[in-house]
Amino acid sequence: MKSFLVLLALVLTGCAGREPEVRTVRVEVPVLVPCKTKEVAVPPWTAAGLKKSHSLEVKVRALLAERRQRIGYERQLVAAVQACQ
Repeated sequence: MKSFLVLLALVLTGCAGREPEVRTVRVEVPVLVPCKTKEVAVPPWTAAGLKKSHSLEVKVRALLAERRQRIGYERQLVAAVQACQ
């Protein structure tokens, strides 16, 4: 038991005699950054101005044009979302 206490005392005095080593450690932590993209403007929809009195041909053309508008608008929205990822 005495030898253990002597050994422990020697170990502790050995550690106390050294100066502590100063190290700089770089820690990378992810930080949330707000996404800044241009706001996607809602286009004026073609079919919004349709009336009951318009012919079927006019209505179909307007709806087909609006479909193309919606596809383009959705692509812009997807691009804005992907820019933030």
